[in-house]
Amino acid sequence: MRSDARANRDRVLAAAEEVFGESGNAGSTEEVARRAGVGIGTVFRHFPTKQALVQATIVRHFTLLAETARARGEGGEAGAAFRETFREMVSGAPAKLALVALLEEPADSTGSADEVEAAATMVREAVEELLSRGRQAGEVRADATVDEVYMLIRALANARGDRAVVDRAVDIVLDGLSPRRSE
Repeated sequence: MRSDARANRDRVLAAAEEVFGESGNAGSTEEVARRAGVGIGTVFRHFPTKQALVQATIVRHFTLLAETARARGEGGEAGAAFRETFREMVSGAPAKLALVALLEEPADSTGSADEVEAAATMVREAVEELLSRGRQAGEVRADATVDEVYMLIRALANARGDRAVVDRAVDIVLDGLSPRRSE
């Protein structure tokens, strides 16, 4: 793919995450094109259906999240990397949940659900690695599991209300994931 075509594709996917994250199924491909600064033909040249666009957007979301989590894990304090990724997953969850809800709607599936699943698995593995490093460094509770962490992220992601209250709840949960004094 030419570099300008790749750049257009990336802009379309970033715009799609915004549009569908804000508007769900009411979001239009025309609005995606407008926000990406491209013509509607460019959107459909890369993604022949709205479903294919949604799937590619979710794959991009998960891939970027996994890459960021891995980079944090390689470059910094284990506990801080885990906490930053936890916060990012909670704050990015509304857009992700809106996109995933669109996948659950009946549509002609021209994209690959396997790609979405593989990208989600990459994120889970990256989180599991951060969690493991955090436990080994003594910066995360020794008994915390990735299943429990995902449950907490889902609960916080579905929280409604004042953003400051949700952020405070994230602080409280992360305090609870800190090592106990007996550890």
